[in-house]
Amino acid sequence: MCEFILRSVLFFIVSYFTVFGVYASDTDATAYSFDSNGISRDVLENYLDRSITMMYFLTPDRPEGRWQYPYHRDDVRMVKDLGAKFIGRAIYRWGGESRLNDPDYWSRAKELETEMHEYDPEMILQGCLFEIVTRDVENVPVPKWVFDEFGEECEQRNFRYDDMLNLDGIFVDHWRTGSSVPDISRKETQMWFVYLAGSYIGLGVEALHLGQISLIGMNDPKLDNWAMTIGKIRDFAKRYSRRGWVLLDAHTPQFGMVKDGVSLIDFNSFPLRIKEVESAPFQGMLSRGHLDSLYGRSLGCVSPSGWECAHLPYLVEFDNFGRGAELGIADHKLHFVWGWDEISWLAIQPESYRNEWLKYAHRWLRDNDPDGHLEMPGMRVITCDNETDGSYRANTKSSDCPIGYSQEATIKSLWAE
Repeated sequence: MCEFILRSVLFFIVSYFTVFGVYASDTDATAYSFDSNGISRDVLENYLDRSITMMYFLTPDRPEGRWQYPYHRDDVRMVKDLGAKFIGRAIYRWGGESRLNDPDYWSRAKELETEMHEYDPEMILQGCLFEIVTRDVENVPVPKWVFDEFGEECEQRNFRYDDMLNLDGIFVDHWRTGSSVPDISRKETQMWFVYLAGSYIGLGVEALHLGQISLIGMNDPKLDNWAMTIGKIRDFAKRYSRRGWVLLDAHTPQFGMVKDGVSLIDFNSFPLRIKEVESAPFQGMLSRGHLDSLYGRSLGCVSPSGWECAHLPYLVEFDNFGRGAELGIADHKLHFVWGWDEISWLAIQPESYRNEWLKYAHRWLRDNDPDGHLEMPGMRVITCDNETDGSYRANTKSSDCPIGYSQEATIKSLWAE
């Protein structure tokens, strides 16, 4: 009798692990798996659920302007310790295009990319194309492979700033003199974006943020030029990227980038659009229908990978865009939160409220629009008064990162759920 019971127990254990153990293993093995045929919705959302903004993560010693990024080794430690899978804004330029001529810019980025992918081969690093080009681009040579991608005869020349601008002057000098929004209907802009995309893909990047597509698409109402350019980027990725596919997203104020029922991008993204709580000074909340927020509005479509959805999955992020004219004033008609951009607003809060607000936002999305996913704030530029080199860092404050804002443990606990 005892032997029968023992054998029965052993049979149950073996059967359990054969059925459930192998299944669990297969699930773990494929939770972040995709290939040149595309990415499933489940895998895409697994990545979005572990996404974090880490500006200039691959180029910490090559940022722009006055911003500085010390304590980078602690950033690397944090990303690894959190188990982050999607590293947003890891490499890009906002102007200063001639920096791309510097071999050290790329070799340093490659060292970091190699380190991160040796630690976790499934991790996705994101590059950005963005809605800016400056006259400095005229110092960047057009490589032969870009001419080849467009089927044009190679010539020895640099990119031409004026040939990227809207012919009617729309958004010319939009950022400042000599700093404009490139027009996607101009072939020179298309070549510039393919150059950037191909360079990042060659580095090991597997995601690209296209920036404010409506600004760049000022002269492309039917998305024909965007579709052509994105087609070239996807074709390049199929041939040269790590897994044959590149994840594309963009800020979509029209709630999607859909052409003939098919989305040109894999997921939408947008700022959080935090609304002031007027009865509680400096506090904020999320709300459907506030301004141009994406909640409940992400368009249905067929994804680039071929699956249909009533609403395309999307990311919301703590955006940075400066400060308003009046600080400490609640104005629901403006994008500012009590006069600050979103990440600066978070940075001025007490540590306890910062942590509670991350929990609130994470829970609010789950309960109000599960198609949305919160991109955690890891590192981003801030414009509020600070003692942190102009940056917000989620890192736990320590001797290795004395300017940390200490949201790391909260992010880890939310991802553990």
